[in-house]
Amino acid sequence: MAFGFLIDPALHVYAQQIITFLRVRWSIGDIHMTTGPDEFSVKTLNDSVKFYLPRVEGYLEIVRGMASRYGGMSLIEFDGYFEGKFEPVKYTKVEIHTNDIDEQCMIKAANDIRITLKQKSLAFEFNNKLILVSGP
Repeated sequence: MAFGFLIDPALHVYAQQIITFLRVRWSIGDIHMTTGPDEFSVKTLNDSVKFYLPRVEGYLEIVRGMASRYGGMSLIEFDGYFEGKFEPVKYTKVEIHTNDIDEQCMIKAANDIRITLKQKSLAFEFNNKLILVSGP
């Protein structure tokens, strides 16, 4: 019975799921669902960078620069606890999701940010790997 899906409702639902699956088109990190009136797209961003910035003079210009370069990002404010003590300065976690970021370029950018903010060290995460950039 090759056309049982026309009669049996359970097989009909299964056949619809297969057809929907076959309609999915993959292209460079994007998924386009073409299921009729409920079409939608999903974009996958492979790289995640999280900077932990102290809220000191110059910090806002750095955040604005990141926003203009990468577009969407999230900001989370928290209290700093480093070297066994709470710091009087608040910190902001700047989280960016994008594609095609080079880790070495991010390390150089983090060092430039560290120098601009006049910090001994600066922490950031690259694809869930914590990296601490320190100066002399």
